[in-house]
Amino acid sequence: MATDPAELIHRAQAWLAEDPDPETRDELSKLIEAEDTDELAARFAGTLQFGTAGLRGELGAGPMRMNRSVVIRAAAGLAAYLKAQGDGSGLVVIGYDARHKSADFARDTAAVMVGAGLRAAVLPRPLPTPVLAFAIRHLGAVAGVEVTASHNPPRDNGYKVYLGDGSQIVPPADGEIAAEIAAVRSLADVPRPESGWETLDETVLDAYLARTDAVLTPGSPRDTKVVYTPMHGVGRDTLVAAFARAGFPAPTVVAEQAEPDPDFPTVAFPNPEEPGAMDLAFATARDRGASGVDIVIANDPDADRCAVAVPAPGTPDGWRMLRGDEVGALLAAHLVNKRASGTFATTIVSSQLMSRIAAAASLPYEETLTGFKWLARVDGLRYAFEEALGYCVDPEGVRDKDGITAALLITELAAELKQSGRALTDLLDDLALEFGLHATDQLSVRVEDLSLIADAMHRLRAQPPTALAGLSVTRADDLNRGTETLPPTDGLRYYLSGSPEAGIEAARVVVRPSGTEPKLKCYLEVVVPVASAEALPEARTKADATLASIKADLSEAAGI
Repeated sequence: MATDPAELIHRAQAWLAEDPDPETRDELSKLIEAEDTDELAARFAGTLQFGTAGLRGELGAGPMRMNRSVVIRAAAGLAAYLKAQGDGSGLVVIGYDARHKSADFARDTAAVMVGAGLRAAVLPRPLPTPVLAFAIRHLGAVAGVEVTASHNPPRDNGYKVYLGDGSQIVPPADGEIAAEIAAVRSLADVPRPESGWETLDETVLDAYLARTDAVLTPGSPRDTKVVYTPMHGVGRDTLVAAFARAGFPAPTVVAEQAEPDPDFPTVAFPNPEEPGAMDLAFATARDRGASGVDIVIANDPDADRCAVAVPAPGTPDGWRMLRGDEVGALLAAHLVNKRASGTFATTIVSSQLMSRIAAAASLPYEETLTGFKWLARVDGLRYAFEEALGYCVDPEGVRDKDGITAALLITELAAELKQSGRALTDLLDDLALEFGLHATDQLSVRVEDLSLIADAMHRLRAQPPTALAGLSVTRADDLNRGTETLPPTDGLRYYLSGSPEAGIEAARVVVRPSGTEPKLKCYLEVVVPVASAEALPEARTKADATLASIKADLSEAAGI
């Protein structure tokens, strides 16, 4: 990191000289003119690191921000990697969302690919990320790029890379691409023609929509009344079209969040999991009346995630968000009922309930590290989910999480249950009775100073807890060392003993830094045996109290 003011100014001027974007040029010029060395030091402290999530960061000038210069270098590195792999004349498909600069980053990527001798095709307009993941396989591309920051704050953007199998990059590809990016000396060395790439027409979207029908059972009930929000993102048109093709009633779209808006004006964070993000959806559902809505569905801004809420009479909102683990289990049970075959998979931070559902159905089951970049690579995959609202229900079509097809499948399940006078919550009760109540919660701490996360992880490694909520830690895994089935990752996993006296069968905690946000995330699960339907309320109370106690003890142990 450069600390000398003169050196900082020199580096900033060198960057400015080749910055192709008038907006970031003006931004950087003003910082140089003001000799704002604190801000320049933050912008030039290094470079955004390209990893298994690609790139993601705040928009702005300089190598530590997302901007056209950084994207051009990333595209050049990807092109060089593809050529080194023998794919130098292959097709690269590029998609983008409706965030600030997304269209610019997509065009720059297309120009770099064509300049490097590859072919490039850009999706016709801002579309859901799963459409891009589908298009890679559908068009036989050697790679794909999605310009999106998913559910990050409005000031962010990102750059997600897929290879020809339609799944996101994993090591060693990420490191090899990063090395090629680092080898780009100057933007002047990167040819960027003004044309030569293809802008795809609607046929690629039509092919995706035709594929969405495959997740549903022909002739299944379709009478589900849905309130839907795209959260100011790009999901609305695609989801509404998919619902129409499937024969579901048209969802009621939350008017205030219907149009793509990169400023996300109605939410603090455009993530259905964040407090307050679903308030307008719940208000819309209440306006429709108690009998007018069966479920509420939300996509995140790039529509690869799907959130579901169910009626909850007597609560302030009148609605309850289902946890990702709950939706994951519901979809698993639905697919088992459809006699699906193949491997069911989830991640180490997601509920272990699906392992019991799969075992009861004699289906293969696997756990991977966090992220669909790992889940998508499971052999013989039929269904995968992760607790962060991600579901892959058609891996042959989209080898990634897909919030559109997940919405279709959960809506079909709701319709089937409705036909027999039941609801999604009734099926959750059935699963608790059969497999035990698997209650989950999360301790998530957002920080400004990333060193606080490193300090917490160090503290837990140096002084690991021996008990949480009065339950003994029977096994502690430092995932940095890897396991027989998992590559190394920065994480800790604790298995806790049960307590027959307290009515607890078992518990588990996983702690890890987020890969995409400045957060420390702790994932908690408690399993409570349930003898009868009448015992369910007491079991939930017991589970909630235990989770709260684990959360408090873990917070103290981590110093957060």
